[in-house]
Amino acid sequence: MDLHTTHSTVISHGDPVLKRAEILEYFHKTFDIDEKLYDTLRHDDTFYQRADRLRHPLIFYFGHTATFYINKLVVAKVINERINPRFESMFAVGVDEMSWDDLNEAHYDWPTRGEVKEYRDMVRGVVDGLIRTLPLSLPVVWEDPFWGIIMGVEHQRIHLETSSVLIRQLPIDKVQSLPLWKVCTVSGEPPANQLLDVTGGTVTLGKEKGHPLYGWDNEYGRHSAEVADFKAAQYLTSNREFMGFVQAGGYFDPRWWSEEGWSWRDFKQAGHPLFWVKAGDSWRLRTMASEIEMPWDWPVEVNFLEAKAFCNWKTAITGDPIRLPSEDEWHRLRDICAIPDQSGWERAPGNINLEGWASPCPIDTFMTGNFFDVIGNVWQWTETPIYPFHGFEIHPWYDDFSTPTFDTRHNLIKGGSWISTGNEATRDARYAFRRHFYQHAGFRYFESSAPVENHDDQYESDALAAQYCDAHYGPGHFGVANFPLVCAKIALEEMCGRPLGQALDLGCALGRSSFELAQGGFDKVTGLDFSTRFFRLAARMQEEGSLRYALPEEGEIASFHESSLAELGLEGARDKVQFYQGDACNLPEKFSGYDLVLAANLLDRLYSPRRFLSMIHERMNPSGLLVLTSPYTWLEEYTKKEEWLGGYREAGEPVRSLDGLKDVLEQHFRLVGEPRDVPFVIRETGRKFQHTVAELTVWELKDHKM
Repeated sequence: MDLHTTHSTVISHGDPVLKRAEILEYFHKTFDIDEKLYDTLRHDDTFYQRADRLRHPLIFYFGHTATFYINKLVVAKVINERINPRFESMFAVGVDEMSWDDLNEAHYDWPTRGEVKEYRDMVRGVVDGLIRTLPLSLPVVWEDPFWGIIMGVEHQRIHLETSSVLIRQLPIDKVQSLPLWKVCTVSGEPPANQLLDVTGGTVTLGKEKGHPLYGWDNEYGRHSAEVADFKAAQYLTSNREFMGFVQAGGYFDPRWWSEEGWSWRDFKQAGHPLFWVKAGDSWRLRTMASEIEMPWDWPVEVNFLEAKAFCNWKTAITGDPIRLPSEDEWHRLRDICAIPDQSGWERAPGNINLEGWASPCPIDTFMTGNFFDVIGNVWQWTETPIYPFHGFEIHPWYDDFSTPTFDTRHNLIKGGSWISTGNEATRDARYAFRRHFYQHAGFRYFESSAPVENHDDQYESDALAAQYCDAHYGPGHFGVANFPLVCAKIALEEMCGRPLGQALDLGCALGRSSFELAQGGFDKVTGLDFSTRFFRLAARMQEEGSLRYALPEEGEIASFHESSLAELGLEGARDKVQFYQGDACNLPEKFSGYDLVLAANLLDRLYSPRRFLSMIHERMNPSGLLVLTSPYTWLEEYTKKEEWLGGYREAGEPVRSLDGLKDVLEQHFRLVGEPRDVPFVIRETGRKFQHTVAELTVWELKDHKM
């Protein structure tokens, strides 16, 4: 089976029988390429060696791409059972690179390579069976089970890139060159770079629903801009051209660096690009699995901070306004060169899609229009931090793909690299990384005096997230007090005279109760929520001390709000709270030892509340308290009916949720006092509110030694 020249599957039309076979082939080719990438590691123990201090070892990524399929298919309700809950928790979270000054030295009890390989084979079998048997109709839309399968495939192809970069950072004796990963053997001196005129014009970005190719949520919506005339370098910046910056002492002169860039350079003690290797008086280049004599006519590979410093230096020595392109300018250049999208390729118009080499190649190899390497060879950094287009919607099955990057700290890279396949090689692809991050990325510099528009509005505008911002940090409505505040106060009252060591706020959403519990005397509070969208906002409140959000008033009219911990009297709680993404029904082992567990309005949104209730005592200290609230709005959308605690009839008689709670909990807990009603109000618009009443119960863990 030829693993090169595979294209992202057209999902808008076609014969369903043939399309099923096409998706199946695309899936298996993707899995095969992924397996062969990890075959470049010589020894099993290399899987546990950290190639980059800011990333997990490769065993994590070996497991992550497989667990992604299962986790997303469970969320999409395509499958009901997990394969290995421990793996599907361990390998789920932690993909994004850490900040360069925020190292994570946590110890992980990683499984063996063989165990992960066995798990991967099981996942492959499950997905193969689904592709063969699930109903398939075209077009495949967001809500279709096949969308979840293709999401897993395209996600796996993303990690071909990120894992290959990590492999490239391992010691050379830990890796091996293999036939699939052939390095280009052509090199020499590059042609002189020159700036060519590009006529400005209108750029329109954003997919519409029903686009022929799969897309990530940030690709949808609408953006239009008028781009002024500019000049663009004919070639990508080569190793030789960048050498001028190195020889001029650019890495040791703070004049050329941003404050962020100079702090990073100082931290790394960088004196040249990462993949350059000094060999006496000469230089060599580290490719993914080999070291070769420096190919001076290949594109240099650097992070954004280095590329930006080079542009600042070049501006000084030429007197011209040299910088990186904006996303709009890069697309204008691509449009001028009339490059078709991937589905229209007979042969890739660049060193991309694994159709060329498993490395860059000379910068004058692939020409389109008057320019070279407009796509392919290496990714190209832009000046634009990623942002949502107008009409952006979060995909409910992967709510943390894009929103965590809308923080002005992740810049877009465009054009793809030699290993960019699938969605990454398409026109509309929008991938962004932190500016210190290394990808197979270089840059093309532009000359323009036009300002770069950065879309850095940090007002949270997603409707559901904004509602929760108001519910947690806004005022009460219609005389009904703030619900998370009330829950925390009741919990603290019940804890009077008890140890205030650790508390767990399950389903913490945006974290108000977590902060209140910490302010009320707990030494440490852990807030955990299944929605990454919510826990990221909670973490932002902790890190920055404030949140801004836009609330709909009527129609297109919105009001803008800001809440801060200082104004709420919670500033002192920031250092005692930590937030995590996690599944209450599949908690990692580290979440244990709690004197209080608060689960506010969580039960009727769990896929297995009975499992949660039957296991939570294992995470609590003797005589600890479990505080539960719920309006008992059971819906099969969230919880299978056989998992409901109440709200149904049995033998003709009604079963109430409180009775169900008692049945599950009384083996390990005793009910403290009587249930009480706690109302809450959710604001939808300026004139529409939801008024709900939750039932609050308090349960004390029995001391079985008595």
